[in-house]
Amino acid sequence: MQHIKVLLLIILVSCTQLAISQQKIYNITNYGAKFDLKINNAASIQKAIDAASVAGGGKVLVPAGIYITGPIALKNGVELHLDDNAILMGSSKRLHYPNDQLFAISARNQKNIAITGNGIIDGNAHELMADVFKLLRAGTITDPEYLLKRPTERNRPEIISLVNCSNIVVKDVTLKNSASWVQDYTNCTDMLIDHIKVESTAYWNNDGIDLTDCKNVKVSNSFINSADDGICLKSSNKNSWCDHITITDCTIRSSASAFKLGTGSAGGFKNITARNLTVYDTYRSAIALETVDGAFIDNVDIRNITAKNTGNAIFIRLGHRNKDERYGSIKHVYISDVKADIPNTKPDIGYPIEGPAPKPLIQRNLTPAIIAGIPGHAIEDVTLENIEITYGGGGSKSIAYVNTDSLNHVKENIPGYPEFTMFGEVPSYGLYVRHTDNIKLKNIKLLLAADDFRPAFIFDDVKQVTIQGLNLPATTALPAIILNHITGSSLKELNIPADNRSIKKQ
Repeated sequence: MQHIKVLLLIILVSCTQLAISQQKIYNITNYGAKFDLKINNAASIQKAIDAASVAGGGKVLVPAGIYITGPIALKNGVELHLDDNAILMGSSKRLHYPNDQLFAISARNQKNIAITGNGIIDGNAHELMADVFKLLRAGTITDPEYLLKRPTERNRPEIISLVNCSNIVVKDVTLKNSASWVQDYTNCTDMLIDHIKVESTAYWNNDGIDLTDCKNVKVSNSFINSADDGICLKSSNKNSWCDHITITDCTIRSSASAFKLGTGSAGGFKNITARNLTVYDTYRSAIALETVDGAFIDNVDIRNITAKNTGNAIFIRLGHRNKDERYGSIKHVYISDVKADIPNTKPDIGYPIEGPAPKPLIQRNLTPAIIAGIPGHAIEDVTLENIEITYGGGGSKSIAYVNTDSLNHVKENIPGYPEFTMFGEVPSYGLYVRHTDNIKLKNIKLLLAADDFRPAFIFDDVKQVTIQGLNLPATTALPAIILNHITGSSLKELNIPADNRSIKKQ
C-alpha cells in the first residue's frame, strides 16, 4: 500500500509539473528584473509570478545571471524555474524582510506550484547576518537572545517556506547559505523533492529539509550538507501529524543528526519510510527517532543505511518535556541493513559550524546505539535486523564509569533535549535499551577497533527481548550482555568469544 501511494504521488506531481511547463514563460527581466547586485528585484519577480498565476499558470523564468531579491510569494499554478547559471540571491539587508516575511520564497494556501531548474538559490547568510548584527548594535532591531547566544530565528530569514500548500515539486535546484532553516514545508500535501542539492553551513539552525505535519511526500536523489539536522520531520500541531513520507537515495552530512523524526513532536509521525541513505561526517546520529512533546511515532520502516564517520548509529527516544499531561508513544519500528562506523574522533571537525565539542569536565566514552523510553511509558515493538556497527572502542574507566550493578545511576533525564549524549556516561559500548516492550535483534554484528571495558549490550526494564544471531568481538569485558529487570527473553545463535561469553541476569 505504501509503494502504491508513492507511485500515485509521483504520477500526480509529474502531471502537475508537465501541465505547468507547457504553459507560457514569464521571463523576470521582462517585468523589470535586472542583473545588478545593487537592485532588489523582489517587486519585479512578484509581478511575473502574479501575471502567470492570473493567466492560469505558467513558468516564471530566472535567466542566467545574479538577481538580488527580498521576499517573493509563489501563487497557484506557477513554476519558478532557474535557468542554468542563474542565481537568485537573497538580499543582504535585514530590513528588506518584514517581520512576517522572514523567507526569500514563500507560499500560503496555494496549489500546483514548483521550484525547478539547475540554478542556485543563495540565502546570502554571511552578508545578511553582518547586517543583522549591525542593526542590533544600533538598536534599529531588537532580539531577546542577541547578547545571550545568537539572534533568534525571527531575525534570520529562511530560503523557502511553504504552508498549507498542495501538489508541489522542488527539483534540481541548489539551495545554499541560509541564515536559518533552509526549507520548511508545513502542513503541505502531495509533494516531490527530487535531485536537489543543499549546501548550508553558513550559520546556525541550518536544517537541510524540514517537513512539518506534511502528508504524501517523497524526497529522493538529493544531497544535503547542513550545519544542523539533514532531513528532519517535525510535528508542531498536536492535532496533526506527518503521514506517508518516503525518503530515498539521499546523501547526508550534518553537524547534528542525518535523518531525524523530532525534536519538535507535538502531534505525530506515521507511515514513514527511508531507503538507501548514505551518511558521513555527521556529529550526532545517523538515525534519530524522537518524541518528547507528546507525539506518537507509529510504523517506521528504515532500510539500507551506510553511515561513515558518525557520532552515533541509532537513537530512539521517548521523553516528556511538554508541560501538559500528554505522553508520546513509539510503536512498530523496523530498521534493517545498517552499516555504521563510530570513530573515536569528532566526526564533523573542520566544518564551518561544528557540533559542540566535549567539555573537559564531562568527557565521555563512545556512546552506543540507544533505545530509551521512560518509566511507565515503554517504547514498543522495535526490530533491528542485519546491523553492523564498528566502534572505535578504547573505553576507559578513567574517563567515566558506571557500575553495572547500579544501573539506576544512569540518569533518566525525562524532560531533556533528546540527543544521544543526554544520559551522560552509558555503561555499554554497543547497544543500551531501557524501558521497552518487545525488542527484537536479528543478525547483529559489532566490531571494536580497540578494547572497551564495558559490556556490549545492556537491557534494563525490558518486557520481552529476542536476540537471534549475534556476533561480538573478543574483549576483556565480562559479561557481554546484561539483562536487568527483564520479563521474558529468548537468546539464540550467539557467537560470543569464550573469554566474554557470560550473560548476566540481575
